[in-house]
Amino acid sequence: MTPNETALLAFEAAPIGIVLAENRMIKVCNTKFAELSGYAKDDLIGQSFRIFYTSDEEFDRIRDIGLQLMRETGQYTDQRLLRRKDGSHIWCRFRARSLSPDTPLTAVVMSFAQVFDRPGSVALTGRQKDILAGLRRGLTSKAIARELGLSPRTVEDVRARLLKLLSATNTAELLAKVSLFD
Repeated sequence: MTPNETALLAFEAAPIGIVLAENRMIKVCNTKFAELSGYAKDDLIGQSFRIFYTSDEEFDRIRDIGLQLMRETGQYTDQRLLRRKDGSHIWCRFRARSLSPDTPLTAVVMSFAQVFDRPGSVALTGRQKDILAGLRRGLTSKAIARELGLSPRTVEDVRARLLKLLSATNTAELLAKVSLFD
């Protein structure tokens, strides 16, 4: 087997989803990413990452979260929900490395590793995702409420439903359940 054949085999057989994107368009992906996303591999090539988000606003907001860090370091990591073709979501550890840090979205290699397995899929509402994102950033219920234009009581109610959904006894355990080994 030639070195190029070996590299291609490693890319295809990797236990995590790998994508090369240019300007948020999928140029190439491996089989695991297709499996995670629920799309056929050929259907992903040439697609915008927009297909993984419920709105243009969410698509833009997610882009902006790590953009400055990508400019500074060329890398970004977080945990995020990957919206699958059928509309369900799975938690993934997301890692990105820009091939051009001055213009970080020009060419990016990304990996997606499912954080935990759960029968079926994790189906969260937009509000649950927003509140979980705030909790991950260490915000209080009051701060999350201000940011989202909600009452602190609403944030607490949603947090309680997330605890129950993920069988967690406290926020730290909740966040641990959606974290991969750092």
